[in-house]
Amino acid sequence: MRARTRTARRVVVLAAVASLGAGLLAGCADDGGDDASDGSSSGSGKGKTTITLGLFGTFGFKEAGLYAEYEKLNPNIKIAENVTERNENYYPALVNHLTTNSGLQDIQAVEVGNIAEVVTTQAAKLQDLSKVSGVNKSDWLDSKWAQATTQDGKTIGFGTDVGPMAVCYRKDLFEAAGLPTDRAEVAKLWAGDWNKFVSVGERYKAKAPKGTTFMDSPGGLINAILSSEEEKFYDSSGEVIYKTNPAVKAAFDLTAKAAEEGLVGAQTQFQPAWDTTIANSKFAAMACPPWMLGYIKGKSKPDAAGKWDVAVPPKSGNWGGSFLAVPSSGKNVKEAEKLAAWLTAPAQQAKLFKVQGSFPSAPSTYTQAEVTGAKNEMTGDAPIGTIFAEAAKSSPVQVIGPKDQIIQQGLTDNGVILVTKGKSAKEAWETATKTIDNNLDK
Repeated sequence: MRARTRTARRVVVLAAVASLGAGLLAGCADDGGDDASDGSSSGSGKGKTTITLGLFGTFGFKEAGLYAEYEKLNPNIKIAENVTERNENYYPALVNHLTTNSGLQDIQAVEVGNIAEVVTTQAAKLQDLSKVSGVNKSDWLDSKWAQATTQDGKTIGFGTDVGPMAVCYRKDLFEAAGLPTDRAEVAKLWAGDWNKFVSVGERYKAKAPKGTTFMDSPGGLINAILSSEEEKFYDSSGEVIYKTNPAVKAAFDLTAKAAEEGLVGAQTQFQPAWDTTIANSKFAAMACPPWMLGYIKGKSKPDAAGKWDVAVPPKSGNWGGSFLAVPSSGKNVKEAEKLAAWLTAPAQQAKLFKVQGSFPSAPSTYTQAEVTGAKNEMTGDAPIGTIFAEAAKSSPVQVIGPKDQIIQQGLTDNGVILVTKGKSAKEAWETATKTIDNNLDK
């Protein structure tokens, strides 16, 4: 990561659609794996221009058939994606490539938790996408467009999805534990308060099917709680406040309580062991922005289809959302701009949600049939389009800082997870804050 002199130094902060910024949008590819749209490693074709994308997690472009559609519309183009599963592995490499101006793909994804840093430190290395022919900023949520725009008006990323929060739960496991299964009744159990959510977990534990926990992971719980806060790690002036913000400490302590009581699995999200808990139905609920539906689908066994449902969370929030940027030093800049604009246009965002569950950052899609009528095979007849659209409208606008990902990862992977390993909440907090501060000073 880039050097930083003081943890409390002022930084440029973008006010954006609320996002947990954990940077952990996870996917199904191995770290660093090449995955061309035609199944080859290079994506090359005779006499064709190959456009490469550097992505993290499951963006779903290939899965939704968008690459194939674009290649059919543009016979001279081949598309190849290079996917890293976890963003904290992807992003440092991206920063290094941008800094050295080498090793870059034609299109590079940027997670919302990193966009402020990229805008303030790397904009000179990236194309101004506001100047691409046919692009209209009104096609995106105002806040989404603003996130990727510099103070002097250069827009370095096209917004892909946003992550309005819900709770996905297993109806069969809720029923076995004596809890209601109707999504409206489930939402009433915890309406308005994350403490109530943990209390439902205690009820679940009392009659839980053997070998299951209420929630998937401590990281998922703290991410969900913090998603509903307007200020978490930075204040509106750009000051780092995560250690002094009572909302952050309260979220940490509530998650630690759930971990101490065995209500959450002892897993780090988006790691192979966590994937296994999805496949083997080892938990009953999880924080669930729309993109998580694609992950559930990819990691579940076939017999899990239709056993999931989606309920409104205790408080509205947003977790995730990304951008596509085009490095100026790329081999195929103009073709890359055209592809990035097409992939993020409202029509394609709607198709992506219908197939993969990535919720559009294009508000014009919210009344389209592809969104309002969307269903997901994992969640059966749940009206996911309507649920997530309402969540998107009510999510708070949240301050996003350049080092959001570092702070979030420290609280999860070096913090609350330790409570499941026998550490006290106090010890876990001390370890998390020490790790975060060390990383912020680098």
